Amino acid sequence: MSASARYSLVPLGALTILLPVVAMHLSWLVSSAEGHIEWCIPYLEPCTSISRAGRYGTAYFLFKGLMIPASVLLVFFWWANARWLQQLGARPMKGLVPLAVIASLALLLYTLTLGHAGGMFHLLRRIGVIGYMGLTFLLQVRVSARLADTQLFARSGQRLSQFLMVVLLIGLVSVLHGVVSPENHNRWEDVYEWWLVMLLAVHSLLLVKLWQRSGLDVTLTTRPPSSM
Repeated sequence: MSASARYSLVPLGALTILLPVVAMHLSWLVSSAEGHIEWCIPYLEPCTSISRAGRYGTAYFLFKGLMIPASVLLVFFWWANARWLQQLGARPMKGLVPLAVIASLALLLYTLTLGHAGGMFHLLRRIGVIGYMGLTFLLQVRVSARLADTQLFARSGQRLSQFLMVVLLIGLVSVLHGVVSPENHNRWEDVYEWWLVMLLAVHSLLLVKLWQRSGLDVTLTTRPPSSM
């Protein structure tokens, strides 16, 4: 007879989202403690970028050591969302996993080029971080819209879509700020980045919370070896 066991996907989903969050803030604290950056609150003061927080000393290894596995797990996270929505009765989402793969590669590109000097590496980091944030936002928009079409979580999907409108508004304010006052925007660009990355993480954590409410899990089945 075969035996099966069911495992909740919630812990792994939460780990996937929290790894980058921990990497950002732990690197910021360590870099500040080691004197590589000044003590400040990056959400309120134009003092350091996420990249600079993870560029020097011990933080360099912490940042990469946490971000690299996170970039791999992100593909699983969005694949699980696609399967979850199908189980909820939503229409199949074509192209979600390929977009997730590209977003993961963008984050990996950003992480691997962090700490390397030169114009080319700077360009690659910008491509990586913009690609990751932009594609993550797009993935969240698509999942939230599909969730709004389900019977069980229609209201939650609508609220998540409204949450993303706030994220979009902050992004648009940043762009407008850059057009109206480029020099001042250069000082505050890092603050916008901290807020946007954190809000995207909050959205994904809210999705994981819905996983928990619906009991999303995976079943592993083992079969006894066949007799010879």
